[in-house]
Amino acid sequence: MTILNESAIIKIFQDGFGNKKFVSEDVEIFKIGRTQIVAKTDTFVQSTDMPSNMKMTDAARKSIVACVSDFAAKGVKPQYGMISINLPKMISRTKINEISKGLKHASDEFNIRILGGDTNEGKEIVINISIFGTANKLVRRKGAKIGDTIFVTGPFGYTASGFKILFERKRGTNNFVKKAIKSVVNPSPKLDFGVKNKNYFSSSMDSSDGLSTTLNEMANQSKCKFIINNIPTRKDLLEFAKSNKIDPNDLVFHGGEEYEFVFTASKKNKLLIKKNALLLKTPIIEIGYVTKGKGVFLEKQEKKIRLKDLGWHHFRK
Repeated sequence: MTILNESAIIKIFQDGFGNKKFVSEDVEIFKIGRTQIVAKTDTFVQSTDMPSNMKMTDAARKSIVACVSDFAAKGVKPQYGMISINLPKMISRTKINEISKGLKHASDEFNIRILGGDTNEGKEIVINISIFGTANKLVRRKGAKIGDTIFVTGPFGYTASGFKILFERKRGTNNFVKKAIKSVVNPSPKLDFGVKNKNYFSSSMDSSDGLSTTLNEMANQSKCKFIINNIPTRKDLLEFAKSNKIDPNDLVFHGGEEYEFVFTASKKNKLLIKKNALLLKTPIIEIGYVTKGKGVFLEKQEKKIRLKDLGWHHFRK
């Protein structure tokens, strides 16, 4: 039997609906009258998305964060939500209360009004979140121009390190372990920063599938070449990678689940964006530039090495 990858499965559904002009984006957009609606849905599955020592409240919150992160990259405020949840028959009242608490925490945190949803019975906990908002303008994945600067919010690699610590029992200093695990169980999407600066971005995309995936998708849609000359990480991650004999680039570029985002901007908007980042206490890092050509390349000592898309893909062999 042929194992289909995620792209092949999506294409089958697109063809089935006759949607041959589909362009991948972080959110879905449609109009009702003159109002532009922005929608996003995401699924949290207990067996694949939840480490054994993760609290149920954190898991429930993270299910909403996954959608909010995409809204952040588009510069759109989430307003309404619906929740569909699958629960085992013998689940305890305590667990239900924890799920409710986590969902309430996230909806309050991001000012989302939950309208309702659905409950079902199954073998494990599955939380499906749908978020809605309105926007006159949003930032697309395409739009990067030659000469633009490439930025990311926050350093990368901590979440991939956290999974290595949780699932493979890799070791690090106490402070690093706490930081890495926190990035897994309690991620912080940069919603306010995205909304504040959307008019100054030329393109933007959520990075939860991995930085290499995000950069390649944006370069491809923008029909430009992305040159990365500054790897967005910190010394403690490099030390963790070295002590555990891990390539730090694997952690930084191919890990996924950061819930940060990548954006490009013209040189004239750089100072204003950096000023807003300071005001909102949002760490941003300048990692490269956009030029003529195709693909994504790491630039080091005048040599350019192709950065392949090796981020997270469901059903990958």
